[in-house]
Amino acid sequence: MIVMREQREQVDELATLKAKRFSLYVFLVVSFMLFAAWSSGFIVYTASGEDKGIKTLLPHIFIWSTACIILSSLCIHFSFKAAKVGQVVKQKIWLAATIALGIAFFILQYNAWMELASRGVMFISNNASQSFIYVFVWAHQAHIFAGIVVLLNAFFKAGRKEALQKNVFRMELASIFWHFLDILWIYIYVFLLLNQ
Repeated sequence: MIVMREQREQVDELATLKAKRFSLYVFLVVSFMLFAAWSSGFIVYTASGEDKGIKTLLPHIFIWSTACIILSSLCIHFSFKAAKVGQVVKQKIWLAATIALGIAFFILQYNAWMELASRGVMFISNNASQSFIYVFVWAHQAHIFAGIVVLLNAFFKAGRKEALQKNVFRMELASIFWHFLDILWIYIYVFLLLNQ
């Protein structure tokens, strides 16, 4: 009787984990489609006239923020590897590095906004191409904020007395989400570079 209950609980837990993974993938696809739609809108708008381009160079700070997010992807990769072999201390060290780099990315992006504003590139503008820069960056920043919350959750729950499988699964989802944010930023940055 007890064995059957434990087996049923394991089956229920496995179903819950699969549902969480599926939900994450749905969220990632929706996010990707949102940015793809904005990219299409940008392309259509800028194609409507020569005066519709960005008409400014992107801040050099974006290079540093790109380096931060790429390094943070390496850190979360090492954190996930440590979690898979049960090395909780290493997992937390690499997670802390990922969180710190995520916060640094956030701060660098803020500085880039300030630089754009000092040049007269504002969100509310007669040139919607310049507004698109803010739409891309702010939407990505909202995702970064969510990602940092996910990483903090993984950090504080790591090492609790729970099954290794739960910790690894939590790290897997956090890792997938964070790598997606990295790839998304690189896409946004290259897209804007090619259209500046």
